[in-house]
Order: sequence, then C-alpha cells, then structure tokens
Amino acid sequence: MTLRRLGQVWVLVALISGVLFAWIWLQSSRAWEQHLTRSYVTGFALFEALRAGAPFPPGVTSDILSPDAQILAADNLFERLPEAPHPAYVTNLSIHTATDDPIRGETLSLAILSDRLRYQVASISSRPEAGSAEKLGNVTRALAMFCSDPVLYARYGTGAWQQINGRAIWGCGARPADLRLPAGLGLFLVAAVLLGHVGVVAFSFEQFARRLRAHRHLSGAGSYDSSGPTELQDLAKALNRYLEIEQEQLSKRADVLSGISHDLGTPATRLRLRARLIEDTELRHKLESDIDQMTNMIESVLTYTRAELNLEEPRKLSLLSLVEALVADYQDMERPVKLRPTPPLMVAGQGSLFMSRRVEARLPEDRRVIITARPVGLQRALSNLIDNALKYGRMACVSLEADARSVTILIEDAGSEMGPDDMQQVMEPFTRGSNVSDKQGSGLGLSIVSTILAIHGGSLQFETGKEGLRARVTLPR
Repeated sequence: MTLRRLGQVWVLVALISGVLFAWIWLQSSRAWEQHLTRSYVTGFALFEALRAGAPFPPGVTSDILSPDAQILAADNLFERLPEAPHPAYVTNLSIHTATDDPIRGETLSLAILSDRLRYQVASISSRPEAGSAEKLGNVTRALAMFCSDPVLYARYGTGAWQQINGRAIWGCGARPADLRLPAGLGLFLVAAVLLGHVGVVAFSFEQFARRLRAHRHLSGAGSYDSSGPTELQDLAKALNRYLEIEQEQLSKRADVLSGISHDLGTPATRLRLRARLIEDTELRHKLESDIDQMTNMIESVLTYTRAELNLEEPRKLSLLSLVEALVADYQDMERPVKLRPTPPLMVAGQGSLFMSRRVEARLPEDRRVIITARPVGLQRALSNLIDNALKYGRMACVSLEADARSVTILIEDAGSEMGPDDMQQVMEPFTRGSNVSDKQGSGLGLSIVSTILAIHGGSLQFETGKEGLRARVTLPR
C-alpha cells in the first residue's frame, strides 16, 4: 500500500473514531443529565407529597414504619431497623420549611442509609436561600449520582416516620449505562493503534536507512530488499538497479586495467631484457626504475579499483591475532616493526550491601578483539600504513586499543618531515608529499587505505605522537 493511501486510511479512521466516540460520550452525558434531572424533579414532587399529602411521584412509594420501628427511628437508631442494610452508613439531614410556612415552621427530617458510603451533607445541600423543595431535589439528585441503593426515611414535622422507596428513580438499576470511560478508552486504543502503525511504517524507513549505512561494511555485494510501503519498495528497487550499474562499471574498469596490466607485461619484460644490454650502468638503473614505477602504478590503480568493487565477503575475525601475525611477518624479514603490549582493561563493578567501595576487575591480557571485517582488505590497508612508516619514518610501532563500541589501531613512526595536516592532503588519489622525491610510489597508497577503511565503516586520521607521526585507524566493533 502506498503512503498516500495509508495516510488517507489513517485520517479516515481517526475521523470516524473521533466522531463515533464523541457521539457516545455526548449521548452518555445526556442520558446521565436526564437521569439526574429526573431525580431532582422527583424530589420536588416528593416534598409536596410529604408536606401536603399530595400523591407521590411516579416510581416512588411510601410505607409507614411499625410502632417498634418508630421508637428506633425517634432514637436515631436507624441501623437497627429490619430494612437497614448491613453494614449501614447513616446520613442525617434536616430541611427547615420556615420560609415556606412561616406560621408553623415545620422541619423535614431525613435519614439516608447506605451499605457503601456516607453522604456528605455539604455536597447535597443547596444555597441557603433555596426553597425546601429545591433542597430535597438536591438530596434525591445526590442519591441518583451514586450507585448505592440507599434506603430513605423521612418525617415531616411531628408526623410519623416513613420509609420512602424510590429505587426506580435513584437506585442502581435506574442508572443509565455510563459509556464515557469506555469511549475514552476506545479513543485512546484507536490512537495507540494508529500511532503504532505509523511507528511501524517509520521504522521500516529507519531500518532501510540503517541497512543502507551499514551495507558496505556489514554485507557483501548483495541487493537491498524492503517490506514497507510501495514507495520504499520502489526506492529499494531503484537503488538495487543503481548499484548493479555501478558494480558493472567498476567491474569493467577493473577488467580494462587488468587487461592493460597483462598486456604491458610482455613489453615491460622486453624492455627489461633490452635495458640489461645497455652498458651505461647509471642509465640502465634509471630505465629499470622507470619500468618498475610504471608497472607498480598500474598495479596500484588495479588494487584501488578492486577495493572499490568491495568483492570480499566480511566475516568475524580476531583483530589482535591479525595484527600480531602481520607484525610477526615484518619481524621475520628483520624489518624494524614492533607491537606495543595492549594495556589491560579495567572494568568497574557495582557496590553491594556489605561493601560500599566498588570493586574493579581486570580483564585478561590475552583477550580477543572480535570484529566483522574483510581480512584481506584490512591486512592490505595496515600493510600500506606500516610500509609508509618504514619508508618515511624509519620504523613502525603498532598498538591496539579497544572498547565496547570501537577498536583503534595506532601506527607510529620515528619522525618524518610531514605533519598531520600535510598527511590529510596526500590522502587524495595520485597526490604525494614533498619528502618523496627519492622514493618510488604512485600516490595511491593512502587512498587505498582510506577506501578500505570507509568500506569497513572506519576512518583514518593522522596526529603527532610521542616519537613521530602517528596514524590512527578506527573501526567499529
């Protein structure tokens, strides 16, 4: 599915869900408001029935308490009445009717029994200037607000106590279904699903970008694939096609250079044979040097192109073993190359209940440094750096540093005429420094190193060391 279609679906689902759950919320709020209003109006009619003996409102009945119950009610022992719930929480309330009847000044006494809560008198009483009927309406409205099936006892003036049964109005069974919480949860759930879907689509792009960044140094020359939106799949196909064309061009370039190198082999051999016939020793050496420089340049260009082709498959290897073997090869040829011992790695532990001081652990010195790399290409890059150190700095000292995320290889010489800034400039192809007038080379050594390290996701930097110029090679773990 395309991103445009996905966006339309997301907007449509969000719009329909918002309208639906908003309608459910409003309908539930309206039903609740009607329920509370009905209870409030019933309180008005109930007050008139108690005061003037008018008919009780629909849904409300009244029973006169028995003589024994009258005595318990008079002593405010409502929790002992037979109809009292267990446990019984009693809420007493008095409504004065002096404003309604200034001559008699009767009082409406109420006792509300509930098995779940005790009603707050301050929350169910209305403003002081309100009428008695309005106050009783607020009481019945408060009864309808909570699901407790309360038992209401009332006495007007000095009359008998009555049990008012209005569960059909303010009981739990009369309450409408409150769908506001489910509506809110439903809206939240739909939003979470939409955000999750958006996150999945965004993650597919992020994963593709991560694989695109890491493809060269973690994968071979394979193609990209993606299971995300249609646009992402089209992008992967276009990128695969581009990589195929680029790979074909590099392969053709390598074939051409390889053919040239092969074809020049025979003329170069004839030139060497004919050069040996020259009696002038100095001229013969110069001619042989030019022939060697020409062939070496062609081989360097071929090596640079093969490095760009990135044909070698990466695999896990021990970098420490590779460096040790490389240094050992130079030492077997009695070249001034040495390997500096790797410093031990100290790991700080956590404190405990019995010891506040943190304990430091020392990892073994012969630990392996495992990385994912191309061993032939990496060995060629390190060999070029060591050869440069030997050629221009007289010796090479190799050391290895590692942490959890990266590994660093340091190659330091005994000092040369060029500094770190000069070395950054000669990393360009076919660029040589000012101190190489008497040294053979093609100016591609550092370019090959930089290309190989870039394929591995690493970097090459130069800095001033303790003795001379230092090359810092950084590779990801």
